[in-house]
Amino acid sequence: MEITKFAIPEIIFGRGSINYAGQCALRHGAKKVFLVSDTGLEEAGWVQRVMDILESEGINWVYYMGVTPNPRDFQVEQGAEFYLKNGADVIMALGGGSVMDTAKGIAVIASNGGKVSDYEGANKIERPLPPMVFIPSTAGSGSDISQFCIISDTQRRVKMSIISRTLVPNISIVDPHILRTKSERLIIQSSIDALAHAIESYVSRIASPFTETQSLKAIDLIMRNLKPAIESRSLDSLEKLSIASTSASMAFSNASLGMEHAIAHSLGGMFDIEHGVIHPILLTSVMRMNLDSCIPRMAEIGKVILNRREKDDRSTALAGIEKLEEFFTSLGVAVKLRQLIDEESRGSLEQVCKVAVNDACNLTNPLDATWQDMLKACEEAW
Repeated sequence: MEITKFAIPEIIFGRGSINYAGQCALRHGAKKVFLVSDTGLEEAGWVQRVMDILESEGINWVYYMGVTPNPRDFQVEQGAEFYLKNGADVIMALGGGSVMDTAKGIAVIASNGGKVSDYEGANKIERPLPPMVFIPSTAGSGSDISQFCIISDTQRRVKMSIISRTLVPNISIVDPHILRTKSERLIIQSSIDALAHAIESYVSRIASPFTETQSLKAIDLIMRNLKPAIESRSLDSLEKLSIASTSASMAFSNASLGMEHAIAHSLGGMFDIEHGVIHPILLTSVMRMNLDSCIPRMAEIGKVILNRREKDDRSTALAGIEKLEEFFTSLGVAVKLRQLIDEESRGSLEQVCKVAVNDACNLTNPLDATWQDMLKACEEAW
């Protein structure tokens, strides 16, 4: 086996684990926590819950809520200025991918200076970041585990991928209780994001035995538990989705992703589309595009989805992709690109793909994907 690495944060998992947030901050020397969250979690009562936990441990805090879906570069830069002005130390993020990526961007600028665009790409962060304690509110984005940070460059209208080992938070606190206050839409979007992470990381060029097992476990858990979770809000099912998200995050953080995420980043940057709605549209088209480059691996994915094998690997892979399409349709989500962007914008897809081909995620795609390949996948999904 080739030399590989596997980087993850300390993970505190389980029902009620949010109660350890203050103790985790104290372990990293917290005197004034910089708490990043959003209005949705305020309304659900979770922001106040964290504030109360911090106060019970004698920790001061300052709160930053300048977060939107597809977090913007200027929001990150304003947050870093606010962090420095208030003399904060430990950064705590409570939220989904947008909140956690905003918090990571703030940490980068606060410790390294400059603009967030200075760090686009891999391994451009030179100085250590402030300690980070993350509490994910969705089972999907994986930012609480990963080496990735995705920020929108508002001038170029592109999503920047910032990749560095230093972006792995110190601690991830995963409490399935938080999912009970999430809407059905958010549970579906985040779980399908995790499913895309698991599938793309499994067929990645740099997948390893340490990531492969996590990828397949995540696929299995999501396929078996997403519908029960949204139908009954069963805590057992929500907990399994949280496990799946954590497993998928371990996998993609170390094996990276592929063409589907590259296109999703580009679409999100150009049209300001929420990340989670793109995967049910593009994922199966990209899987077909990649199939001939990784038939045995796609067959393993098909086996997990179907819970059986067909007559050969190719048949198993194709049947798995078809089953996945049926699964997405049954969830009542958009499954065609034309449901997200209008006919007039269809001509912009070529530019979307020309940007996507340079996304860092495309480097580990099993197929040497050109922008023309990406455009073909988009047209198939139209």
